[in-house]
Amino acid sequence: MKYEIEIRKRAEKDLSAIPKSDAQKIANAIFALEDGLVGDIKKLTNFSPEYRLRIGDWRILFEVSKTTVTIFRILHRREGL
Repeated sequence: MKYEIEIRKRAEKDLSAIPKSDAQKIANAIFALEDGLVGDIKKLTNFSPEYRLRIGDWRILFEVSKTTVTIFRILHRREGL
């Protein structure tokens, strides 16, 4: 299934504060979500957003609707989750 990626302002701000080498890996992982939910993804229980994608020490929090993946936050593992 092909998804459209929507990145919220807060996630853009998070990404701009991340070191360039890690930011590139995260960006590649986000755009890989267009082709389906691939990678180290976990469905979270009793938490919103519903899903977490792990890239090394970074966590991408997102939700999935019918045709859209919405990225809400990009956090370091010590900041939560």
